[in-house]
Amino acid sequence: MRFLGFAVVTGAAILLGACGGGDKAATDTAAAPAADTAAAAAPAAPAAGAMAPITGTTHTVNMVGDGQGYRYEPAEITIAAGDGIKFVMVSGGPHNVAFDPATLSPEAKTALTANMPEQAGELSGKMLLNANEEYTVSFAGVPAGTYDYHCTPHLAMNMKGKITIK
Repeated sequence: MRFLGFAVVTGAAILLGACGGGDKAATDTAAAPAADTAAAAAPAAPAAGAMAPITGTTHTVNMVGDGQGYRYEPAEITIAAGDGIKFVMVSGGPHNVAFDPATLSPEAKTALTANMPEQAGELSGKMLLNANEEYTVSFAGVPAGTYDYHCTPHLAMNMKGKITIK
């Protein structure tokens, strides 16, 4: 029990030290490397392959799992170039949205890779665990065509969808 108390106190001290960021003494700032100061002053450049902004409508597709099965509502959707889709976890999670990279053209794969934030795997969006969680994908820069997608945890239960970009 004594060791546990020591570990908790030590862990709390480390956490507070890491979270601290209040006033620093003049000697602290003088000791900072010049490279760190220059990096902090420079604005962050957009990351290569950053998500293209949605320039059109953001559509909603619900992710549902209930007594009627696992599904996207609507299962098929037609959107315009530049639109986005907000996937909303309604029930029966976890859910995600994933595209099969083997079925995509190199251009579509590159654009979707950039436009899917927080990927859990290649062209696989993060898992949504709780009701009302959202995951938005931009389709800006994605070539016109039809794109099949699925929910990785519920693929065997036929949770699939289709997006057509005009």
